[in-house]
Amino acid sequence: MITLVLGGGGREHALVRALSLDPDVTAVHCAPGNPGIADLAELHPVDPADGGAVADLAERVGAGLVVIGPEAPLVAGVADELRARGIPVFGPGREAARLEGSKAFAKEVMEAAGVPTARARVCVTEAEAAEALKEFGAPHVVKDDGLAAGKGVVVTDDLETALRHARACDRVVIEEYLDGPEVSLFVLCDGVDAVPLLPAQDFKRALDGDEGPNTGGMGAYTPLPWAPEDLVAQVMAAVVRPTLAEMARRGTPYQGLLYVGLALTSRGPRVVEFNARFGDPETQVVLDRLATPLGSLLLATDTGGLGALPELRWHPGAAVTVVVAAEGYPGTPAKGDVITGLDAANAVEGAYVLHAGTSRDADGRIVASGGRVLSVVGTGEDLEAARERAYAAVAEIGLRGAHHRSDIAEAAARNT
Repeated sequence: MITLVLGGGGREHALVRALSLDPDVTAVHCAPGNPGIADLAELHPVDPADGGAVADLAERVGAGLVVIGPEAPLVAGVADELRARGIPVFGPGREAARLEGSKAFAKEVMEAAGVPTARARVCVTEAEAAEALKEFGAPHVVKDDGLAAGKGVVVTDDLETALRHARACDRVVIEEYLDGPEVSLFVLCDGVDAVPLLPAQDFKRALDGDEGPNTGGMGAYTPLPWAPEDLVAQVMAAVVRPTLAEMARRGTPYQGLLYVGLALTSRGPRVVEFNARFGDPETQVVLDRLATPLGSLLLATDTGGLGALPELRWHPGAAVTVVVAAEGYPGTPAKGDVITGLDAANAVEGAYVLHAGTSRDADGRIVASGGRVLSVVGTGEDLEAARERAYAAVAEIGLRGAHHRSDIAEAAARNT
């Protein structure tokens, strides 16, 4: 099978890496990709959100499966264009992708399906926002209704900061705050059946100790030794299956990856958000642990039969990823600075580097071109070993002004 992956970040590098290890995948293409992905796949300068151009490329390379990485092409309906041409695709169509594209729509579906989630109000005026913020109290949770590249959510105790974010958005969803640790669960769906992957935890705040501004994610790890043993079963029964049934009832069967963001509250698991694709950086650790070949799993979400596949196999041990971010991230990141030490980082036993925001300059050097520049993955027999290897590899990397968190998976490793 020839595969085409859309996107050019750390998530897509992880997907390309996993597909390249699948014995049934004969070739991997990527559009647009990045310098790290170029070592494993043939790159093509095509806009992932241009459905016609993507379908033309898929036909030209003979792709038997197109894997859509980012959310923007999904919300733009690229999967619909591919299916209309008879090209198998991993990812929901435009209508189903509204679960991520509109926070208000996701809340509507959850309410109809009886899914446990935070109470919320959809607000379009400042007066409505002020009333909702008063109703729910602090900490205030304000979410841009549309796509915001993982940075459309503000959680703050300061009322003026919450109102400022609401004013900056055309339409917001204001929610009650959910206490408890957050967990990400990825679920493969074929419209009828659903297969969960390993749960993971990511770190949204920019600084150690969960301080600083919200980001797209500064690191992640799996497994979660502290999570309830029946967590996945609970979420499948109370969240995933009711949501799939409701989407099917609406005439928009959900096919692809359903990302369930959870808060493990004192009242039990509650859904924080749905996403319509693999999350970044959790994908980097979850796919590292997956022993079952990835290609057939992703294909089955489009062609059906997920429920008939053998039980998933997982590598033992743990995986930790640490994001190396550019100076200025998550604000305005510095770009163009040369990255050094990549070979040395990849030479660390049990560690490897996934490129996220990188490109080549006129001299062919790899430089930073985005906010989250690299995802450095460490693996080991337990979380402590995986952490040590990830941070040993991070120490080899040079990038002017770069920053990373030093506490990824630290508490979980210490308490096991």
